Amino acid sequence: MLKAGRLAEAFAAKHPRALTGSVVGVLSTFAITAFGIAPLAPDAQDLPQRQVSEVVTTDSLEEQLAALAANKLSLTRNDFTRSSDTADSLLRRMGAFDAAAAAFLRSDPLARRVLQGRVGKMVQVSADASGTVDKLIARFPAEKSEQQATHFSRLTIERQGKGFASRLETVAMQSQVRMGSGTVQTSLFAATDDARIPDGVASQLADMFSGDIDFHRELRKGDRFSVVYESLTADGEPINWDGAAGRVVAAEFVNNGRSHSAVWYRDEASGRGSYYGFDGQNKRRAFLASPMEFSRVTSNFSMRFHPILQTWRKHLGTDYGAPTGTAVRSVGDATVDFAGWQNGFGNVVHLRHAGDRTTVYAHLSKIDVKKGQRVEQGQRIGAVGSTGWATGPHLHFEFRIGGRHQDPRLVARASESVPLPATARAQFKQQVASAQTQLQVAATIANGVSAAD
Repeated sequence: MLKAGRLAEAFAAKHPRALTGSVVGVLSTFAITAFGIAPLAPDAQDLPQRQVSEVVTTDSLEEQLAALAANKLSLTRNDFTRSSDTADSLLRRMGAFDAAAAAFLRSDPLARRVLQGRVGKMVQVSADASGTVDKLIARFPAEKSEQQATHFSRLTIERQGKGFASRLETVAMQSQVRMGSGTVQTSLFAATDDARIPDGVASQLADMFSGDIDFHRELRKGDRFSVVYESLTADGEPINWDGAAGRVVAAEFVNNGRSHSAVWYRDEASGRGSYYGFDGQNKRRAFLASPMEFSRVTSNFSMRFHPILQTWRKHLGTDYGAPTGTAVRSVGDATVDFAGWQNGFGNVVHLRHAGDRTTVYAHLSKIDVKKGQRVEQGQRIGAVGSTGWATGPHLHFEFRIGGRHQDPRLVARASESVPLPATARAQFKQQVASAQTQLQVAATIANGVSAAD
């Protein structure tokens, strides 16, 4: 007996994962069986009773431990790459202790991509109980920028005999309709975080209702929202990287007691899609309310104390605080009138819109357009910076009509919208009815839960 006990201790020390997996597996089987048959069992008092004695023979403990050790258990773990990762540290963090696999990650041209470039790659490692790697799969944005909204890269490293083989594929993402709801306590992003709704969905909410609600100044504690959205997945794993947010299908936002609703509708005749209120009014206007996805306003269109000149001056635009490199987008269809360096503005872009209207985007760290180029609403034109007379990274944005400065948010709210085609109204009403049903279900989902449709 003492010998068997020492054998058990030695096996547990050498194969902790195998032992744990086996015990949990046995216990899980018992639990599921009990749950499945208990409701069907008759009353024990009604069953005939008799006593049965039988000798049960079992394998010796040594034989049982040997059989358990011979059973090859494959353990799978998921994580994300970090800037400090090396081949060895990544594998160790994921429970794999395989010098050959680490060497392959360092030497193979394809395998090296796991740790090269951007961090945050989704990595899945399958290893046996001793930590020997069977397979490693890394998933990350597609290498071609035009595919990044619809596809992802799958890099597979698999053991073959005594070595490894690697392959890289470009695979289409899958979409899944999900629902969520939340209540604002401090900010929109805090509320969507509590409801486990992606930031990309929160940004879309702010955009689609920007003509009805000023999310910087009119948001109230107790405001609530319900949303139906597409969740993009890579091999069934939810994707959270930038530029891969699924589209909002329908949403309702109650701001200060007033309800606003919208649904995504694509007109089959024209092939163009937009957000519409349930009354058929287009939520898309000629100008976006903001040149950036929802962000923090640091200085409004008003008088302010100039941080450099140390005097009170009228501020003829809106400042958006954001990290250097944050994308800046055109608020409307336009032609680039100027792109370059301009005194206190630093790197600046001037866009000319229809109706003698001009927008200005200043202090950029990078300019992505050229003079004379045509740009569409929402197209990236540069990145946030701190060039020129700037005390920190931010975007200075101006809106001018006939050369006179205007409050950008008031202009956006008053700008024209494209109406729903009369031929599409019957189909649109059917889509609205479906969206209303989904939103009623979404409204019942408590914070912290996101349900698949």
